[in-house]
Amino acid sequence: MADDDEAERTATGGGAETPGGEEHQADGIELARSIARAYRSVGPAAPRGGRGGPRRRPRRPPSASGAHPDDRDPQLLESTLDRLVSEHGWDTEVAVHGLFGRWAEIVGAEIAEHCRPDRYEDGQLWVQADSTAWATQLRLLAPNVVGRLNERLGHGTVVRINVRGPQGPSWGKGALRVRGRGPRDTYG
Repeated sequence: MADDDEAERTATGGGAETPGGEEHQADGIELARSIARAYRSVGPAAPRGGRGGPRRRPRRPPSASGAHPDDRDPQLLESTLDRLVSEHGWDTEVAVHGLFGRWAEIVGAEIAEHCRPDRYEDGQLWVQADSTAWATQLRLLAPNVVGRLNERLGHGTVVRINVRGPQGPSWGKGALRVRGRGPRDTYG
């Protein structure tokens, strides 16, 4: 009750009576009482929004790593590249193109001396040979080479080997040329 009286005095200007202002003083007292009642029902600790309890800050992720391993910790380059390759589905392509560097190890030094891989597409490996004899030799060995490649790279990675021999000279050189057989038409 003492709080109510104090609130009434402050609302009416200290409780001093003014001549002819009794109606004004009664309105001020009623106003102070209504403010005191509203203040008691809500209370000073209740936050806006109607929830009880103290306000909490939103939790932010820490800027530095803690005591346990985390994605923000420094990573080895090998593990990062392995994760990148597997996430994008590049496993087969990376393995096949690694074969170009290990060609001599897989097929043997003698074959690697005369035949080299050229390109890989859709399970087919194109190989360029130095001579027609080595192209024929590699065509005969193709099933064995495919088996060795699939052992190293995974089953079904290489389905077929296409062997190309040496290419003959091109007679069509320059911007202006005549259609047809060219100089070979005089040979017979």
